[in-house]
Amino acid sequence: MNVAITGGCGFLGRMLAGALVGREGVGRVTLVDVGPGPSGFAPAGGGAWDYVASDLSGVDTCARAVAGAGVIYHLAAVVSGQAEAEFDVGMRVNIGATRNLLEAARASGSAPRLVFASSLAVFGPPFPGVVSEDTAVSPRSSYGTQKAVGELLVCDYSRRGFVDGRVVRLPTVCVRPGAPNAAASSFVSGIIREPLQGRPAVCPVGREQALWLTSPATALRNLLHASQVEAAALGSGRIVNLPGITVTVGEMLAALSRVGGQGAEALVEFRDIPEVRRIVASWPARFDVSRALSLGFARDEGFDSFVREFRDGLGRR
Repeated sequence: MNVAITGGCGFLGRMLAGALVGREGVGRVTLVDVGPGPSGFAPAGGGAWDYVASDLSGVDTCARAVAGAGVIYHLAAVVSGQAEAEFDVGMRVNIGATRNLLEAARASGSAPRLVFASSLAVFGPPFPGVVSEDTAVSPRSSYGTQKAVGELLVCDYSRRGFVDGRVVRLPTVCVRPGAPNAAASSFVSGIIREPLQGRPAVCPVGREQALWLTSPATALRNLLHASQVEAAALGSGRIVNLPGITVTVGEMLAALSRVGGQGAEALVEFRDIPEVRRIVASWPARFDVSRALSLGFARDEGFDSFVREFRDGLGRR
């Protein structure tokens, strides 16, 4: 089975590709992204992979990018902060490219299995005590709205038999390595990642802010699993809220001190940034994930393990 990954040069895309290249049952893995390619990408699996530079701006370009793929992971997106600041860019990428990709899959006639990475940002206040797949979407950001539209498109193309789609709503992934990005949630990783490397970090929300989080290792495990779940098990409900854990910023910093030492938390400065605080406060932090667990998806046990996972991997980054 050949696999294509849009957004393949991003953090999750590269992790996913590294896990899939050379995996039993996987043929060629194609990384699709804009730019010069995945610098330094050298998976240990020894399998076949290639890179296609594409902005997914048309059905034909999408068709060339994912030609022959039986599984497509659609991870490419403009992140939350940029989608809010640059409305037209967010619409073009988060809705336009998704539609183009679905049309390319439809035109192929092969009904490929398509995993669409969505977000908890499709929900907005007022929240029920616990959010489930039955909770109505009510986004409070352009990014959340664009992801909600993508979800509906994937579900309808699946209903029509054009793709075998599954929508996975990812919690915020923490701790991401590398440089900060334009996501409103970028600080979630930054307040752990930077102090562990002896650098200062800014937290734009209060200690009481609750967040719904998953570790990179569990996010990867669940993305891999998403393509393995049989359509019959999903039924008509193609949307799954992936498991996470509820953690406040204060609890995150307490874990940082336990794992990284007392001096680590002192490197975090609280500085109110209203536009970030508004977006983050519109995201729910408590989910019913019983359906996801029944489908075999995994969850983390506690936030200390997130901090240790990043700390212990620093020498390999």
